[in-house]
Amino acid sequence: MTAFSELTVLSLEQATTLPFLTQRLAREGMRVIRVEPPGRGDPNRYIGEATLDEADMCSYFFSNNCGKEAITLNLRAPEGQALLHDLITRLPVDIFATNNRPRTYAKLGIAYEKLRSVRPDLIWLGTTGFGPQSDEGAYDPVIQARAGWMELTGEPDGFPQVVGLPLVDLGASEHAYGAVMKALFQRASTGAGSCIDISLFHSALSWMANAVMLTELGEHITRRGNTHQFFGPVSVFPTKDERFVYLATGNDRQWKALTQLDGFKTLADTAYAQNAGRMADIHSLNERIAAITRQRTAAELISAMNAIGTPIAKVNTMAEVVQEPLLREGMTRSRDARSGVEVVLPPLAQTNAESAPTLTFPPRLGEHNETIFGEVLGLSAEQIAGLGAKGII
Repeated sequence: MTAFSELTVLSLEQATTLPFLTQRLAREGMRVIRVEPPGRGDPNRYIGEATLDEADMCSYFFSNNCGKEAITLNLRAPEGQALLHDLITRLPVDIFATNNRPRTYAKLGIAYEKLRSVRPDLIWLGTTGFGPQSDEGAYDPVIQARAGWMELTGEPDGFPQVVGLPLVDLGASEHAYGAVMKALFQRASTGAGSCIDISLFHSALSWMANAVMLTELGEHITRRGNTHQFFGPVSVFPTKDERFVYLATGNDRQWKALTQLDGFKTLADTAYAQNAGRMADIHSLNERIAAITRQRTAAELISAMNAIGTPIAKVNTMAEVVQEPLLREGMTRSRDARSGVEVVLPPLAQTNAESAPTLTFPPRLGEHNETIFGEVLGLSAEQIAGLGAKGII
């Protein structure tokens, strides 16, 4: 039992932004029911390895869908819309979420005004590429390009690069989470529902405060590879054991301590004593440091830098990341009762947060149709079968 265990989320979702958000709500204790179209459902079901030997349960689908139930519903049919509206009233639904394009809201019967007439205190959330006034399609990398993220990522003399994670999607999820929590507080205080529009583009821009401000002040902001715009040396360096470390010298005190280490004493040049001098010759300086780090293993470098308080980390492979003790001690697990396959989720950012140690396995397509349409709406098995035959569920 948690503070949110009495709340129900109904989410017309696919891809990443909303599934990532609603799984977090599930980990908070909310009941989350995902709505998919009959037939193929969420395209992400078919991406990745066929871990279960089931065509619509591929590995990429797992990570964002533990702890949820799943129903199918054809919202292009008036009968499907009527069932949705009935569910919102009778579950009852506290939060309705969708990442459909705005032009479909009225056609599918999911516009805020329509659903508010069904349940006045409903919290309605829509995530779109560029806001409800735009119907442009968008994926994470498209937003990264348009919002300037790719211009800031990569080597100075190379092509712009996509960030290695779908951070636009994930960042929009974080903004949506905060907005939902604000709406829940408002509803608890006033009894009023809310309409929340989250734009992936605006979410991405909101992380760009420093870059936007400096550009407006006339500075040229562009990609710098692994270096920092203002501090140095900060970069990735090779090691003797053919690995890489990320070394971050954030101030003159740390630099002085570094130049007192064996092997690094040749860098104790008065021209480098202050950050401005190091930044003026940063490329040459980084090459000199790389020549030194190539003579030491990653473990040796980490030990030496930790001793003087200079931040450093080995660039871990994902196989190494999943063995990280801080990760393993907070993992949430989800086991499939049919196959015995278990998936794990990393811990939440708040280290003392309550999070379920286990979650139900990601649902099969329409797995909970009989339970929800039968128990909540009181439909008989024959009625449910008839709806399936007509393509409504």
